[in-house]
Amino acid sequence: MAKKILVTETVLRDAHQSLIATRMPIGDMLPILDKLDKVGFASLECWGGATFDSCLRFLNEDPWDRLRTIRKNCPNTKLQMLFRGQNMLGYRHYADDVLEYFVQRSVANGIDIIRIFDALNDIKNLEVAIKAAKKEGAHAQVAISYTTGPVFTNEYYVEYAKRIANAGADSICIKDMAALLTPYKTYELVKALKEAVNLPIQLHTHYTSGLASMCLMKGIEAGVDGIDTAMSPLALGTSHAPTESMVAALQGTEYDTGLDLVLLNEIREYFMGLRKKYMESGLLDQSMLATNTKALVYQVPGGMLSNLLSQLKQAGKEDKLEEVLSEVPRVREDSGYPPLVTPTSQIVGTQAVFNVISGERYKMCTNEFKDLVSGKYGTTPMPVDPAFAKKINGGAEIITCRPADLLKPELEDLRKECAEWIEQEEDVLSYAQFPKVALDFFKKRRDAKYGIDGKHGDAEKEIHPV
Repeated sequence: MAKKILVTETVLRDAHQSLIATRMPIGDMLPILDKLDKVGFASLECWGGATFDSCLRFLNEDPWDRLRTIRKNCPNTKLQMLFRGQNMLGYRHYADDVLEYFVQRSVANGIDIIRIFDALNDIKNLEVAIKAAKKEGAHAQVAISYTTGPVFTNEYYVEYAKRIANAGADSICIKDMAALLTPYKTYELVKALKEAVNLPIQLHTHYTSGLASMCLMKGIEAGVDGIDTAMSPLALGTSHAPTESMVAALQGTEYDTGLDLVLLNEIREYFMGLRKKYMESGLLDQSMLATNTKALVYQVPGGMLSNLLSQLKQAGKEDKLEEVLSEVPRVREDSGYPPLVTPTSQIVGTQAVFNVISGERYKMCTNEFKDLVSGKYGTTPMPVDPAFAKKINGGAEIITCRPADLLKPELEDLRKECAEWIEQEEDVLSYAQFPKVALDFFKKRRDAKYGIDGKHGDAEKEIHPV
């Protein structure tokens, strides 16, 4: 039986987040939105992830304006965002009233599909977001953070998928953020999930290790319903498999996407121009496009590898990289085998660096690592040894409930804190996630409105250079 494969295009979000640190401004997107809208993609992934932070911090853009602009110019295509469960787009857990309001405003401004994930694969951290998305009439797609290690068998993922289905998700995404999947592992995993749950399965993997296209093909053969790809000028390397190549590979088969290669090639020409511009400006580093199988050898995502090296260089200890890479799996085991994705990759990596540099394991511990073993991020895939947790956190209470249950409603307090700067109701949500960065943006926005010598011109003194 023929099965049309659905394609989610990531060029407006994850592709440039992976290759140029999320620095594509809306001005570079506008000229091509009309054509992207005509292709017939299942969805355009265009918001969430790091786009929100980057808009405010680096691009002097209102992320809500960006979303409204894309919605206006893409009336025929579903818009999709990435959402970190109870963390939303920030780096801490938020009270439920803030999360529910964020989901409501996201959908009101144009989002159709919310891809929700948790760094620990803790379903408790996803349930409120799933309910909120469904209440607003959005499609709630829950992503499994894929990783490897002794705990992470197909049985583990099947059990998690069943919990996702029971929580009311509309579909499941296998989110291989670190490019750890291999083609035959993909086939087995997809097969197991399709047999276990009656939900559409989407496959998201990166090209870092050079295997993404092969993984997508084996996933399709195993029954995957949709795939994530990126227009070829911003594909490969740490990005995704090229859209046009996958469309061509499936053309004329039972999996034909039905997408028009001629139109895709017109879009490709536009993005080739952007690629050239980003390379000439130094924004796109050639090395980001190279294949790197270190992730498969060390089980460490590519971005985490560069972070570890950077931390060691700052300490003048770059010769200790191999020691740190050997220490990462030990720290990960001690802390309950968290998948290595934001923020756990940074927490585990930094602790491994401290362990090696200080010459004594856990002599120095970051507050984030203490919080991780204390359950403040949620339940880890394996229990943390109580004696180890006591050593790290000094005997502080271990949290076993949903961490957000300990948070009081905070939306009204946040509104009061930023009241003088609010020009649209969504501003409180920008402030909630990035208070300092958002305030700097609000000041610049007001200065632009009134002129530097106008009513609020003195605010410029407090702004950090972009």
